[in-house]
Amino acid sequence: MAHTTIYLGCTVPQLLKGASRIFPSHSALGVLRHSSFYYCTVNGTIKSKRKMDHLERTANNFRQEVITQAKVCGITNESETVKRLRLAIANKDFTFKAGQWVDFFIPGVSVVGGFSICSSPGLLEREGILELAVKHTVHPPAHWVHTECTLDSEVALRVGDLHGYQEGKGNGHKLGTVKLYYSAKNTSELLFKKNILGLMNTFPGKITCCFHVTQQRSQICKELQPHVTEGRISEKDLEKHVSNNTSWYICGPPPMIESISKLLSNIGVPGNRVFFEKWW
Repeated sequence: MAHTTIYLGCTVPQLLKGASRIFPSHSALGVLRHSSFYYCTVNGTIKSKRKMDHLERTANNFRQEVITQAKVCGITNESETVKRLRLAIANKDFTFKAGQWVDFFIPGVSVVGGFSICSSPGLLEREGILELAVKHTVHPPAHWVHTECTLDSEVALRVGDLHGYQEGKGNGHKLGTVKLYYSAKNTSELLFKKNILGLMNTFPGKITCCFHVTQQRSQICKELQPHVTEGRISEKDLEKHVSNNTSWYICGPPPMIESISKLLSNIGVPGNRVFFEKWW
């Protein structure tokens, strides 16, 4: 049975790393399918709680035993608020699957960070490189990345997952389609937009995207104009995709997850077809 995936989010590293499951020998770009998103959790009643430390929040989640040293070999600004770290991995036994995060240990910083991996397993296999996209916050690990991290800074990493590690055996679904709704304050905060446009061009009709901007002040470039809508993701945008063969994946801060989950419920999407991870 062909399958449709709707991905709604304020961040997109998960989209890119999920794509890498299909073509691990390429960059984090490829076809997405239902099984790519096994790291998400099934929707239920959700309420914001006090802000917990990363290790406390993920205490019951699976972790690999391997902790590896890594050296920062590249730092780029993906936007005004997000830096991409390029890390050279020292341990040849270090591996990860698409959809996993890392515990991020920083010498001299007592708080352990938790960041989603935004590069593909293929990049690690070919070059021994792993990449993280880190948004600026006052949280000590993220603050360190934006204010103190330099080339050759040394850190340590350990891979974590929302479910126990298992080899992918497929789930009986044929390749379907993916529709991404991606919302940000403005186009400069739409991370990896060129990569996403590249996916759309490479797999026409299979992967499509609608970018939403809520506080755009400057003119939108011609390349993006056909794909950009001003305003938030709405019920009208989503109701046309409701079907028994559609799964919905939400990525963003808790208020966004709660709002979209309620919206989907209102348009008749069953709770067991909605998946998310409440990361913050």
